[in-house]
Amino acid sequence: MNDQANSVDERYATTPATLTSWSRQDTTWMLGLFGTAIGAGTLFLPINAGLGGFWPLVILALLAFPMTFFAHRGLTRFVLSGREGSDITDVVEEHFGIKAGALITLLYFFAIFPILLIYSVALTNTVSSFMEHQLHIMPPPRAILAFVLILGLLAVVRCGEQVIVKAMSLMVYPFIVALLFLAVYLVPHWNGGILSTASEVPAPSALLNTLWLAIPVMVFSFNHSPIISAFAVDQKRQYGAHAEERSSQILSRAHLLMVAMVLFFVFSCVLTLSPAQLAEAKAQNLSILSYLANHFDNPTIAFAAPLIAFVAIAKSFLGHYIGASEGLKGLVAKTGRRPAPKTLDRMTAAFMLVVCWIVATLNPSILGMIETLGGPVIASILFLMPMYAIRKVPAMAKYRGQASNVFVTAVGLVAITALVYSLVA
Repeated sequence: MNDQANSVDERYATTPATLTSWSRQDTTWMLGLFGTAIGAGTLFLPINAGLGGFWPLVILALLAFPMTFFAHRGLTRFVLSGREGSDITDVVEEHFGIKAGALITLLYFFAIFPILLIYSVALTNTVSSFMEHQLHIMPPPRAILAFVLILGLLAVVRCGEQVIVKAMSLMVYPFIVALLFLAVYLVPHWNGGILSTASEVPAPSALLNTLWLAIPVMVFSFNHSPIISAFAVDQKRQYGAHAEERSSQILSRAHLLMVAMVLFFVFSCVLTLSPAQLAEAKAQNLSILSYLANHFDNPTIAFAAPLIAFVAIAKSFLGHYIGASEGLKGLVAKTGRRPAPKTLDRMTAAFMLVVCWIVATLNPSILGMIETLGGPVIASILFLMPMYAIRKVPAMAKYRGQASNVFVTAVGLVAITALVYSLVA
């Protein structure tokens, strides 16, 4: 974390010309954002989003882009409002003070790190199942398999942030192709599915209740807040005073891509399966790929499903590692200890390896609850904190008075209250 001068580097004087062209680095970040957001959660989204019926799904589809774009743009603007080179933990401290900075850093870490643990477990389960059922070979002991898989991903991490983003952007291509293949494959099997509920317009109270409980599913299916801080820091380094304009362009294209891809996949699934079948898939705790493989008894889908899941989980693991490691480094810095950057990187990687390996080996079911508990924290950081900063921080005063601020605040409150309700209900 560097406290650099506030003045803009002289190289930014040539920035306006670069804004007229789209660079390879911009494409890499666009796909990196896509890769962090679209992962394992996408494979459960058709089940969760489709259970509410046709009309709630249509409304959620219309809300998907503005809900995703405005929230992540707000968080990006918040990070950009800080000093040159400051990540999200530094910016919180700069705007709200040392105590608030320490609290947000702690919450930021504990909101993201449990999700990283969940991906460690899911990755081990996916590969073990694939080896046993598709390759028909006995997988190695769980402890060894988990160690090798996590170590392999951390080897990518050790190559640096830019390599992580590039690796994620490369992994996006087969994932996009796989989602498209599955969505198109299902087209001949469309039988109306969820359209059977289209004639039943729910009562306003029932519709609002369904949307209230379904919005968190959409929010966190498209969430890529863990990588936003690194994204904003890099944009400021590349574009200086024009970073907000270029980052908004990258975000809008990334969100259009992810919303279009995911909604096509979701609608293709819910037009193939009936609401009763979606409920059955949820009861069996299966991803939509596993349920479709069993439903069609198709060896191609049965073989492709775990490979797609592996790519999805690996992408999300890498993206969430950036956020989790950033939070952990911030916690170390808040203790007053400042080890050398390389030493801190090694300490962070070693900690992540050991904890992820232990949890993946133990395979505890409690992780689902931990993820749910992290949900309200993510919603607070992604939706509410940037909107509060717009009201209170002079550096963000120029964003006041926009209708999108009210929209983002409302969605954030809905997501938090619905998640809290789901925990206590």
